[in-house]
Amino acid sequence: MIKVLFICHGNICRSTMAEYVMKYLVEQAELSADFYIDSAATSREEIGNGVHRGTRKKLKEVGIPCGDHRARQMTRRDYDEFDYLIGMESWNIRNMLRIVGDDPEQKIYKLLDFTDRKGEDIADPWYTGNFDATYRDVREGCEALLAWLVNR
Repeated sequence: MIKVLFICHGNICRSTMAEYVMKYLVEQAELSADFYIDSAATSREEIGNGVHRGTRKKLKEVGIPCGDHRARQMTRRDYDEFDYLIGMESWNIRNMLRIVGDDPEQKIYKLLDFTDRKGEDIADPWYTGNFDATYRDVREGCEALLAWLVNR
């Protein structure tokens, strides 16, 4: 089983969007039994809060089911339990490394690193208000990540 953890600052917008988009793509590819997908935050700010209404609205608009995920903070233990820890932006990566200390197994990536836009960040819709742009980037990243994982 391939275990993927998506991570952003608060775990209510981007990482939860990526979690549900990836679950949807995996289900559509009939690979659900081969994957475990979750999401987490680098901060403690939103712990226990549900998926942001903008993320819920966008996922509903595109026909992707959104569950009842509650924000949680990433832990050092997640590094041991997951095969891939996928951040949304450079600050997430920096904070992820602060939590885990190091990445000796090369498990930490940015989501857009699997696309032709390697190195780019996914904008935080909490600040931009643009859930459409975030969805386009998340979808592109998740499709590329899934293709990369299937081809490994």
